[in-house]
Amino acid sequence: MLSFASQVDDLVAHSRVSDAARSGKLVRVVGLTLEAKGIMAPLGAHCQVENTDFDSFVDAEVVGFADDTLYLMPFDDPGGLAPGARVWVRSNHSKAGLGDNLLGRVIDGLGQPLDSKGPIEYQDFLSLEGLSINPMERGSIDTVLDTGIKAINTCLTLGKGQRIGLVAGSGVGKSVLLGMLTRNTVADVVIIGLIGERGREVQEFIHNTLGPEGLAKSVVVAAPANVSPVLRLKATQLMHLIAEYFRDQGKSVLMLCDSLTRVAHAQREIGLAIGEPPTAKGYPPSVFAVLPKFIERAGVGRHGYGSITAIYTVLAEGDDKSDPVVDIARASLDGQVMLSRQMADAAHYPAIDLAGSISRVMASILSPEQLHASNRFRRLWTLYQQNQDLIQVGAYEPGTNLDLDEAIRIRPAMEGLLQQLGDECVSLSDSQELLIQLTGGIEQ
Repeated sequence: MLSFASQVDDLVAHSRVSDAARSGKLVRVVGLTLEAKGIMAPLGAHCQVENTDFDSFVDAEVVGFADDTLYLMPFDDPGGLAPGARVWVRSNHSKAGLGDNLLGRVIDGLGQPLDSKGPIEYQDFLSLEGLSINPMERGSIDTVLDTGIKAINTCLTLGKGQRIGLVAGSGVGKSVLLGMLTRNTVADVVIIGLIGERGREVQEFIHNTLGPEGLAKSVVVAAPANVSPVLRLKATQLMHLIAEYFRDQGKSVLMLCDSLTRVAHAQREIGLAIGEPPTAKGYPPSVFAVLPKFIERAGVGRHGYGSITAIYTVLAEGDDKSDPVVDIARASLDGQVMLSRQMADAAHYPAIDLAGSISRVMASILSPEQLHASNRFRRLWTLYQQNQDLIQVGAYEPGTNLDLDEAIRIRPAMEGLLQQLGDECVSLSDSQELLIQLTGGIEQ
């Protein structure tokens, strides 16, 4: 049996880089960052560092360089690394395995199984970066997506291939709404990325939200908060790559990323660790480059291919709707569903704030009648919300505003349309019929 030192020598000997730079040594460890010299490798290269205390390797990724120094971020705890430890390149590019065998599985950011179903047999291996699509070759969003949620189907209608943000503070029903979207949305394949969240939520989501039937057509990529920031980013890349794989097979893919804010936090940790200057709320410039890059990987594929409908949860920290991540999500996505703490406190679920929510493709996928009914409903709902204080203290005189009179009269019916139990599913056709009946009655 080969000794640990022999295994290291064998790996170094088979490295693809030049003899002069196929191995180096560890010279410094500061916080999350490893610094190595005497080795050349491109950004994103997969390296390994010998850990003599534990007779093993520590995997790491090249995240930066300065002169002859490489900055690496470890995948695991770097405990046990010593000055002068040997560093070598394992591969110049990160690749991931793909295949239909991923369906029904739970994997980590490196594609390794987290469930107890054994190894996965892959059919192909592709770069985590994926291949960009010429915008002129992309199809258009022209088909309505049935989410099974009345409020979204009627007032925030989504299309297949749309990218939407689910913006919420803590404790306003985000997880429940995400679960409803996962169970109820009509899609061929569901890709779920649980990025940077609590570890216990992974199992709860799989068992309580997906269930065996939902998991059978899903792939879950999990990178909880306790893993390295570079693994959280890799998990985000991997979920997008898997979604692209099924999209290119002509599938209608639903991709849910919980959460985009945690992805931004991971990039912030990496950026600050390698010396990037902090800007708004401590986010380095790289965060504002990485997030749109991920978002643009979703959407409609080339003409004749499938689509990726992406739902990214965005945490409004302290209910701050002007948070930098919220701002960049608004600018990059095709709309947002904003959740309201005031409505959640009133036990109105899902607590969707219509005034702050929008679907930017709605006008191009609905019939004129449906669009008119939706706009009419939103107008009356918002009018009531704006005058709610006057109405509640009795300061409003009926007859002053005919539209407001109508909004007051049908308020219970409007609330009934927007509210829905967590285990309830209402089809697109039934939702639209309820809306037409309600707004038709208004106009009469």
